[in-house]
Amino acid sequence: MEIRRATTVAELTAAQDLFDQPVRPEWAQRFLAAQGHHLFLAYEDEGPVGFVSGVETLHPDKGNEMFLYELAVAEPFQRRGIGRALIRALAAVAREYGCYGMWVGVDTGNDVALAAYRSADGKDDGTATVVTWDFD
Repeated sequence: MEIRRATTVAELTAAQDLFDQPVRPEWAQRFLAAQGHHLFLAYEDEGPVGFVSGVETLHPDKGNEMFLYELAVAEPFQRRGIGRALIRALAAVAREYGCYGMWVGVDTGNDVALAAYRSADGKDDGTATVVTWDFD
């Protein structure tokens, strides 16, 4: 397995089966160009098999923190340490950029994701509720 930072729209398009929706080139370009946005792809011989994305958030009284936005590993490649390796790659960048921590929201009952986060030394603090707004 190899993990590389995504730097081109073509890389993201080649990995679009890993995303929830088809990759839109204009959004992919905007993501890649935005300061503080990070996306790593995991590759096996078959091509891209997983990704993790993160966004740095900066606040006047807290400093810099990494939000792990999304993690995905193709089902045939799950439980092989790929998710853990992707999380650790993002955490390494977070440390490099001076983030004081990293966090992720997890859907209730998503045991596969929780197992991946725990395997990469993440801790469930048991205190979060997610509140959302839809603007469609």
